[in-house]
Amino acid sequence: MATPMRFTEAMEGSWHPIGPGPAPGDGVPGGPLGFEVAVELPEPVRPLGTVHGTLVGTVHARGLAVRAPATGTIEISPLEHRRVRYVLDFVGDDGTPFRFDGWKSIRWRRVASTWTTLPGTITVAGGAAAGTAIGTATVWFAWRDAPSLVASVRLGPPRRQPGPAALAARRWDGRPGRLEVWYDTFTDPATGAGFWLHHEVVAPDDPGQPVQAHGWAAAFPPDGPPVWERFGPGAPGEGPGFEAGGVVSGETARTGEAGEITWDLEVAGGGPPLWTFPAATWRREVLPGAQIVPRPAARYRGTVTVGDHPYRLDGVPGATARIYGHGNAERWGWLHADLGDGDVLEIVAATPRRPGLDRLPPLPMVRLRLGGRDWPSSPWSALAFHARLGLPTWTVSGRWGRRRLQVTVTQPADRCVRVGYRDPDGATATCTNTERARARVLVERRTPTAWAVEGEWDLDGTAHAEIGSRP
Repeated sequence: MATPMRFTEAMEGSWHPIGPGPAPGDGVPGGPLGFEVAVELPEPVRPLGTVHGTLVGTVHARGLAVRAPATGTIEISPLEHRRVRYVLDFVGDDGTPFRFDGWKSIRWRRVASTWTTLPGTITVAGGAAAGTAIGTATVWFAWRDAPSLVASVRLGPPRRQPGPAALAARRWDGRPGRLEVWYDTFTDPATGAGFWLHHEVVAPDDPGQPVQAHGWAAAFPPDGPPVWERFGPGAPGEGPGFEAGGVVSGETARTGEAGEITWDLEVAGGGPPLWTFPAATWRREVLPGAQIVPRPAARYRGTVTVGDHPYRLDGVPGATARIYGHGNAERWGWLHADLGDGDVLEIVAATPRRPGLDRLPPLPMVRLRLGGRDWPSSPWSALAFHARLGLPTWTVSGRWGRRRLQVTVTQPADRCVRVGYRDPDGATATCTNTERARARVLVERRTPTAWAVEGEWDLDGTAHAEIGSRP
């Protein structure tokens, strides 16, 4: 039985309209064009034969489409047909269906250029004008992107990842020296208020000490100082998620009371889980701790009451997240930024608390979801990013493949709460959190001649962020 093969590939270039008339879309006559696709093959590439596979990804073409979802086919036939053919269908910003059809003509005496150059044609793919060629294009694969392509190669069928229900279930199995966290952050667009629900189970290193289930709730109104209250501690319940003293964080339910803050919420949706850390680190506990986002673009419905003021929420955006490990990091920065239309950015930049490792700079784990595609594609990408943590402003920047990212996060002091943490070994940490942070996000793509802006966001009061420090 053949072994499936998967990898991701990105190519950039330009397209030019056929004839003197303007191109469809916004009237811009051609310009940059590129695509990023996940390739799935039923078997590994066969140099002497032909392999057909599928393509799923995004296409951007000036004047036609901005990050349009695309699907298609690929034919890899280095010797039999001496070509690698790509066919991609996508819908333009004005609703017109288009098709890119091109192939690399393999010439072994000019292998470097023929394997990297892809000429093609853009045609209308539907309606009365179906089959009409509107432009020609040439895109290239850059050899500097080879490391990211190689890192993305996988053999065998894709591992079936657990969904939000499984990821909400409690992992702690009674062992000492463990910390497990469930948390929710969400923003009410109608009022500008942000909210934070944090639930955790702490199993001390000393098995003679009681296991504690506790947490806190915080509200960040736009017209006043934030407030927060603790609940617990108590013994953890027997439910599949978090349960203690009337506070519940289950698959979809969030109910509880902490001082003057009460909540009764249902969470739904969110898209596929976002693996900020590689999935293996969550399954196998190969790191001191790991964070995942089961519902990165969730919607919250229900009521949060702060004192005598009820906030009635109807499908407000937010995210559910989980942490499991041996304790908190030595220092850390965290950002969740909802970019709209299901696009999100999640960053965890942390220094481990293990002796020796605690002197390392924070390692940024970055996950950007744009148009349903997650970037970067490899866990090794963390080595390509750099974080400068501090208050009130911290930054993360770096490049992987054909994209580079610059993020600036500002946490104004009057929008923050400072919460004391305690690890399983009794050590303490301080978390400075706000659900009304400002995040400036710039995503650029490399074109054959320069860096071009792919997306730019300035979220003032809707980003969720925190800085953790010792003690």
